[in-house]
Amino acid sequence: MSHSFKESLLYVENLSIAYDDKIIIKDVSLIEKDVVRAGVENTGQTIAIVGRSGRGKSTFFKALTGLVQPKTGKILIKDFASQEENAAKPVKEGDIGFVDQKYTLFRHKTVTQTLQFALRKSTLSQTEKDKKIKDYIHKWGLETCVDKYPNELSGGQRQRTAIIEQLFSSDHFIIMDEPFSGLDVGNIEEVKKAFDLLSETSEYNTLLFSTHDIKLAIELSQSIYVIGHPTINGDKKDYGTVVAKYDLREMGLAWNEYGEDHRKLYKEIVHQMMIS
Repeated sequence: MSHSFKESLLYVENLSIAYDDKIIIKDVSLIEKDVVRAGVENTGQTIAIVGRSGRGKSTFFKALTGLVQPKTGKILIKDFASQEENAAKPVKEGDIGFVDQKYTLFRHKTVTQTLQFALRKSTLSQTEKDKKIKDYIHKWGLETCVDKYPNELSGGQRQRTAIIEQLFSSDHFIIMDEPFSGLDVGNIEEVKKAFDLLSETSEYNTLLFSTHDIKLAIELSQSIYVIGHPTINGDKKDYGTVVAKYDLREMGLAWNEYGEDHRKLYKEIVHQMMIS
């Protein structure tokens, strides 16, 4: 399917994170750009981060969300507040939303109150905020939930509310850590629907998620990064870095039905994970 790349949305260069003197991840670099597809109005970016346990995926996510400071390197995201073309800014806490596996929400706030609170720092007028909330509630199928509290919502409703809340706070960037872990088939389908909604809501929406389910990573993402322990000059290191990247758009696999070429990629990714 025809597509083109526009400006950079996320730029990571030579990122290293250490706790005390122990290096957890090192020399992590990636660039993700806005993608436009011919004949498709909105196409957000969906990026999978895979790797064996203990390879630094969670630490990488903490760095992206501004929760830990890099030892070296930089993380830049598109500056939507700037009128300049290709304007970027260093990431800080709150710029990239994080949705945990429990879809944590304020227990004492209704869905509407939660979304109003998420927009508290927005420069929109109150009328514009109300319209934005109404539009999202309609598009994300939450009309019956506006006055409900988290304990009255289904898992899927909680997740959608948590995603919108983070989107409102962070302007287009979302991280989901293992969103499919421990879910049954029905709930996996709910998460897939949320991914589709994220992508369809804005071409700038950029979702990064980690998963141990490589088939789902291939099915849902347009680019996949494998984080593992690199082998340099025959010496296997004990820190994580990007050991392989697969751009499914350039490979002709993105947005297509899962088939033989996807299965070959599955084997290749599993092999990369096993050796790193």
